[in-house]
Amino acid sequence: MAILELQDVEKTFFSLETMTTAIENINLTIEKGEFISFIGPSGCGKTTLLSLVSGLILPTKGQIILDGVPIEKPTPETGYMLQQDYLFPWLSIEENILLGLKILDKTSKEEKERPIKLLEQLGLLDKLKNYPYELSGGMRQRVALVRMLSTDPELLLLDEPFSALDYQSKLKLEDLVFSTIRAHKKTAILVTHDIGEAIAMSDRIILLAGRPGRIQNEFIIPKQLSQELPFKVRTSDTFNSLFQKIWKEMESSEESS
Repeated sequence: MAILELQDVEKTFFSLETMTTAIENINLTIEKGEFISFIGPSGCGKTTLLSLVSGLILPTKGQIILDGVPIEKPTPETGYMLQQDYLFPWLSIEENILLGLKILDKTSKEEKERPIKLLEQLGLLDKLKNYPYELSGGMRQRVALVRMLSTDPELLLLDEPFSALDYQSKLKLEDLVFSTIRAHKKTAILVTHDIGEAIAMSDRIILLAGRPGRIQNEFIIPKQLSQELPFKVRTSDTFNSLFQKIWKEMESSEESS
């Protein structure tokens, strides 16, 4: 069952002197429960696409449909996680993770219990009364994940959420985010420059190329990989062959652009 449809989507930015088309002719359907990654060279429109899906900006042409409804503004049905956690430093961890519920006026005991329980599952219940500056980068990103999931969105948007972390923390958090998203049966879109990360976490990888950006190719990750934790995926022989295939495709697209 499709949860998200992008139909002939194009985005052009205008200024007093210039007109720049960031993406064009984007047609894509994402099924409920899928984990999709957008990869491609810098400037191909990956983050622009994520901003369009979030409703932060609107397409110049075409439409984006979430659960049968055209996206015309940000919606609680969509959660966003960025490469920086953007936790409010003057709020405690508890206040940070409950902020979305407070904004939506969902303050019942049952609704508050969900993010607290998730924080416990991620090993941070003892940090509930702490402030963001007292936590490591990896811990803060775990809190950002809880904050994103607290309002129970249908679609999760991940914009390079691990890029600011050291490599060991990145690998651990990949497993944690992946398993949490799968356990909650969420649909997710990841934007990343890291081919290995895309292979390790995705059901499907969309390669964007060109300026303006367009879909150049699609890679379906074999079931035996897509159901495994990312760290285990990285150790398989299939991972290496897929990495080489996608790498060569990206190189050829950059040479021809």
